[in-house]
Amino acid sequence: MSLIKVCKAGDIPVGGMQRFLLDENTPVAIYHVGDAFYATSDNCTHGTASLSEGDLCGEIIECPFHGGSFNCRTGAPVDAPCSIPLQCYAVEIKGDDLFVDTL
Repeated sequence: MSLIKVCKAGDIPVGGMQRFLLDENTPVAIYHVGDAFYATSDNCTHGTASLSEGDLCGEIIECPFHGGSFNCRTGAPVDAPCSIPLQCYAVEIKGDDLFVDTL
């Protein structure tokens, strides 16, 4: 397990999301849904788009360029043109800090 601290839990409001870099080549989007946090790749699998710039409705993140969507909890594509799942990452909360597991 390799945990990387990304932010404070309070930095992302309920219903919000934010982009972070785990390293210079790995952007992730962190989503705050209800009492839980989820993390996926921030790159849409259909084309070059940052999902954290899209719209989050419950567990569904809509791509800002194509209108396709994914479930942010599972990474599964929900609407076309998206058909390839997103990579998901485990999120851990320690105190007030959010960590993403990179393994």
